[in-house]
Order: sequence, then C-alpha cells, then structure tokens
Amino acid sequence: MATAQWYNARLEDTTETIIIARRSRRHVAIPDSNPDSLFYRVLADVLAERGQAFEEFCPPDNPISRRVLHDYGAMFVGGKDILPPPVCVFTSQEAVGHFQKTAGWAAAKIDGDTVELQPAAMTALLKARAAALAEGFNITPRDGAEAARRDYADTVRLWNSRFLPALNHWQGLERLTAEQIGTLRGLPIVDQVAGVLELEKDGIFFSKDFSKSVLYSIAAPGASQHIAMLAFDVNEFPDARVREILSAHGWFQTVLSDLPHFTFLGLKEEELPARGLVPLEVHGQKFWVPDVEREKDSFGIRLDE
Repeated sequence: MATAQWYNARLEDTTETIIIARRSRRHVAIPDSNPDSLFYRVLADVLAERGQAFEEFCPPDNPISRRVLHDYGAMFVGGKDILPPPVCVFTSQEAVGHFQKTAGWAAAKIDGDTVELQPAAMTALLKARAAALAEGFNITPRDGAEAARRDYADTVRLWNSRFLPALNHWQGLERLTAEQIGTLRGLPIVDQVAGVLELEKDGIFFSKDFSKSVLYSIAAPGASQHIAMLAFDVNEFPDARVREILSAHGWFQTVLSDLPHFTFLGLKEEELPARGLVPLEVHGQKFWVPDVEREKDSFGIRLDE
C-alpha cells in the first residue's frame, strides 16, 4: 500500500492518532539534498559562528523542517546586519516572541499601514521606497501590516485559512471522511502538517484553490520568513523596475512559489552566489534560492499569502 493510502487508512483509528502522525513525518517527501553543496557549507559556517549545531537548528530526522530549509532557507545565509531565526521552524508563540525581542524591530507607516521589520531591513526598505518614488514608482505593503512582521498566532491563523476550507472541500467530494477530518483537526500542529503533506501525495491538496501543495499557498506554522521580520510583501511586484530597486537595496525574491514576497538579505546581488544561492527565473522574475538538489517536478506560484 502506498504511504499516503496507508496514512489515510490509519487516520480512521483515532486511538493511534499521535503515534501515526509522528511516524508519518519520516515519510514526508522532501527535495533531495546534497550536504556538500555550497549552501550547506555556508550554512555550516554560519551556524558555527553562532555556536550552534545543525541538529539543533534543523533536526535531520524531521523532513518538514528540512523542506522548510530548502524552500525558505535563503534568509539563513544573509548579511551580518540581520539576525536569522535560531531554528528552521518555531513551535510556539513564546519562542517566536523571544526571538523577535532579541532581534528587535523598527516600525514605519507606509501607505497608511504600520509595518514592522528588523532595523536593517526597515532602513533598506525605506531607502528603496524613496528611490522608487523619485522615479515615479512606489513600494507599498500587500494586505497592510501583515505584509511584514507576523507572530506565531498569525501563521497558525493563515494555516487554518487553507487547512479548514480544504477539509470541507474534500469531505464534500467524499475524499475524506468525518472521522479522518476529526482526527486531523485534533492533531498538534507539527503532526497536522505532516498529515496534510501525506494526503497531498494522493492529490488531496490543501492550497487555496485545492490544486497544489499547501506549502505553495502558505508557509507551515512557525516557518514563515515574516516571523523573522525579514520579509515584505509588495503590491508592485510585477514592475521590473521596482524589483530592480529592491534588489539594489538588498531585497530579493527568494521563495519560488510566492511572487509578491521579498526577503531582506542585506547583500549585493553579486554576493549571493558565494552564499550558496542560485538564480532561477519564473514568470520572467528572478528568484535566489538555496543551491541544493531540488525535486524535478513542477512547483506552484502563489499571489495570495
């Protein structure tokens, strides 16, 4: 029996919910990775400077964390003026709050909305916006304050905005039973994510339009770059000149599935290859992503985070 089918069948037995979900984490498909790749070598140096072991940062037996590292990992190899998170995935509001307090943030009102970012990221964003305005362009937050800093609860709320409608959708199509849904809803978040990724192997997708993986529609709880206060969603992302201005100020597109999303790396574009990042062009836009062996299948593009 295929892994996803096995997982679906076992979900029906609610008495073994936690055991099954934890076991399923070992089977979640993640991109193939090469620990000898430049990205992993740079990351090892970064962690060594912080006195941190890779196993603490991103447990190798947790494929969800590893997939997050591959999809959102550019922020971990940024410049010296930013503080990246100490873990691939946060698991509590307390941990997020401690990190954000340590990193610090600056606030600014842009187009009527107050947004918050790490100080270096905010300084660079305001300089980029001034440059854009001087040329007759603009850089404004997409979806207001949520375009920048978020807390753990925000990421859970956004996860539920995909997770709960998908449960109803697939139950209506008789692909999920009421018992399976009850079990999934009752799981701890980390096991819930693992369960969803297993179901997606059978085409039971949890994105906003139910056509692709949920991770191409929203970040897993605790994994968003917005928690790091190094991400800003830009209304004007389709404009090539706006993208050029942002990149000139250290802001780059780094998440393949998210077109409006820019990450502050605090580096010049010519410095990015030496940090283990490679450029990929999608829909005419350049993304700088971790240089690891990635899955060959297609990825989704989202405009809705």
